[in-house]
This record gives sequence, structure tokens and C-alpha cells, in this order.
Amino acid sequence: MYFDLSYTGSSFCDLLTERFPFLLTKWDGLKRAAEEMTPLPTGTTVLALKYGGGVVVVGDRQATEGTLISARRIEKVFKADEHSAIAIAGVAGPCLDLARLFQTELQHYEKLEGVELSTEGKANKLAQMVKMNFPMALQGLVVIPIFVGFDVKRLEGKIYKYDVTGGRYEETEYHATGSGGGHARATMKKQYRPNMDEDGAISTALEALCDAAEEDIGTAGPDFIREIFPTVKTVTAQGIADMEEDRVRGVCQNLVEARRRSH
Repeated sequence: MYFDLSYTGSSFCDLLTERFPFLLTKWDGLKRAAEEMTPLPTGTTVLALKYGGGVVVVGDRQATEGTLISARRIEKVFKADEHSAIAIAGVAGPCLDLARLFQTELQHYEKLEGVELSTEGKANKLAQMVKMNFPMALQGLVVIPIFVGFDVKRLEGKIYKYDVTGGRYEETEYHATGSGGGHARATMKKQYRPNMDEDGAISTALEALCDAAEEDIGTAGPDFIREIFPTVKTVTAQGIADMEEDRVRGVCQNLVEARRRSH
């Protein structure tokens, strides 16, 4: 089989679309599933919050299928490259595919150009990919990401939110999306302070997620029985760091005990 390899651009998505469109045919199955109204696993809630050293990004671990829990340990927060991460809410399959394709896109660009794409460029690239998904969003296969990065030139964290049409908007303090996003934002609005330290930011983010879990059936809080806790990552000048599970458990335990005492 002969492949036309004359494409010389730095966009992996454009390369697939122009030279290898048959690799994208698996989306047809997802489209048919949406048309037949087949229940699909959906993941919520994810949020991000800026602090003095960067950005903390958090996601719960539950995926629902209608009124059923389809997965308890799904990952919704992914490292995109050394200084950025993506958190996804929406239909699980397309969400995971978008996250992986975005990772590949950034790797492809860096290998061809020899430099890391700017934070603004990464946010714009993700907006283009969300826009490509818009026809499927009209059929119910919605993907809503949050992109966070650390701008090594300006030495500050960045948070970007998106709509289903690919619209990209920068948030200067915090953002949450998914079915529990409104409840999470209400908590962060009350507790957010400029230049918070890392511990304060993580505690506020996890409390916001717990508040969302109390009000939204699609969002899971910490599960001490099964030892399932939210995913927490920090994005700083030093890169992406995963928060240890023991530390997440400890913060969640403190939040639960504080609520118990208040009642």
C-alpha cells in the first residue's frame, strides 16, 4: 500500500486528516451509537485553581451511564506535556481519545520544530480539536476540556475553558466543568484567595469537588471503603507533579472530619 508522505506541516491532526483519513473511521461507530440513543459512559467533574506557584487540577474518578455507575476508577486528568495538563468532562470514549490525540499533537510538534509549543499555542490547538468534534457534539458526544499550563516565559499558571464549538476563554482564578461544575465553582468562589499556597489550593479544590459530589449524582467524592480518591496534579515551573494518594486521602479525611464536627 502506498502512502503520500509529502505533508511537511507540524500538526499531527492535519496530517491524519489529509493523508490518513481512514484512521479516523472509528468515529463513525460512535456516531451511529449516538444516533441509536445508546447510553454512553459520561465522566464529570473536573476543576482547576490557580495559586502562587502554579495551578492545581483535580478530577473525580466516576463515570456514569444514565443512572448507573459504569466505572469507579476512570482517569479524567492527563499530563499533556512537561508544563501542561488537560482535564476532560463529557462522554468518556471521545474524551479519552481527545486527551491522547492532544498529547500526540504536542509531541509531534516538539519533535518537528525542536521547541515546546507556547502555552497560548497549546490552548489554541486544543480549541481547534474541540471544534473538530462539534458535529459529534450535536449528536450527544460532547467533550468539554479544561486546559492548564505554566507559562515559563511569564512565570505564571494559566487556565483555559472551552465550549462545544471550540470557543476558548482564559480564566484568571479558577474554573470547573461537568455536571457538578456549578456547585464546585460556588465553593471556590467563596474560598479562593489570590496567591494561595499549594496546601491551601489543594484543600480548596478537594472541598469544591466534595461539595459537587454531595449535590450531583454524577460526581463521586472520596471513597474510603474502596480506597478511591480524586486525581490531583499540580502544574508549576518544575513541571507536572502527581499528588501522592496518601496525601489526597489525608486532606479528604480532614475535610470529612471537619464536616462531622460542624454537624
